[in-house]
Amino acid sequence: MTDLSTVTILVPGKMNPDTLATLQSTFSVVRTPGRDISDLSDDQQAAIRGIAQAGSVPEALIDALPGLEIIANFGVGYDGVPAAYAAEKGIVVTNTPDVLTEEVADTAVGLLLMTLREFPAAERHLREGRWHREGAYPLTQMTLRGRHVGIMGLGRIGLAIARRLEAFGVEIAYHNRSPRSDVSYAYHPDLAALASAVDTLIIAAPGGASTEKAVDAAVLKALGPQGVLINIGRGTTVDEPALIAALKDGTIAAAGLDVFEDEPHVPEELIALENTVLLPHVASASRHTRKAMGDLVIANLEAWFSGKEPVTPVSECVSAGITCRKSAGA
Repeated sequence: MTDLSTVTILVPGKMNPDTLATLQSTFSVVRTPGRDISDLSDDQQAAIRGIAQAGSVPEALIDALPGLEIIANFGVGYDGVPAAYAAEKGIVVTNTPDVLTEEVADTAVGLLLMTLREFPAAERHLREGRWHREGAYPLTQMTLRGRHVGIMGLGRIGLAIARRLEAFGVEIAYHNRSPRSDVSYAYHPDLAALASAVDTLIIAAPGGASTEKAVDAAVLKALGPQGVLINIGRGTTVDEPALIAALKDGTIAAAGLDVFEDEPHVPEELIALENTVLLPHVASASRHTRKAMGDLVIANLEAWFSGKEPVTPVSECVSAGITCRKSAGA
């Protein structure tokens, strides 16, 4: 049985404080400000057997760590981690699905309501003293009543969003790579076709090359002038310049965004638009949920270095058959 306190784990960049505290009490943790580990000695680099991180892992970092066995990603999305490349080298990658599903789905519905009913602007109206000076906030032009919602990505989070929206009485459709057999929602094999069939498009798809800029000018045009775009998936899924143009010229009515293409940099043109609600990537950002995510990061590391299968290996590693250690305690 491996003494986990002797296992060296690299934590590059920022990490949730609760998770970091537990990592430091369980493993031997090496911290670096970012992904540049050139300040570490050769011996320090050779000693690193795991990475616990939120964000990205360059291939060069993997190549620089000869003893690396596992990358435990803090987050369900792992498009910043070259999982296939890691798998080729026998390195397992894990993520944190399920534990953030409900929080993110809650946020998606809240963001949709905020965008349709202009709640942030209405609050500013009150806080700025305009209610008593100018009168009531103007009636909102949009409502959730009678909306037809399309969901891009009916995975764990997308399905949780759909279940919540059922309670609002809206019609639901979806686009996936393939249809699900366990739902009765209308399926559209093409994203533009989905956008044409609905007036509200919620992005809950993962990032990566397969979805990059999938929501482009054509999709936005298909969504139409009453259309509302909500994105709690990945910023790279949306063509940001095309979205800005569509919001400016009335191609669509509004957008609610929790994710952006180049975080934390949000285009000033987007910030200046009044028909947007913008959040700083906070969908899963409650202490409760972030602690649960961190606990799963640690559970994956503990399982791996105790000679067991990781709890939540990503699909690339499952396909490569590298979810079992060749020699427990090695």
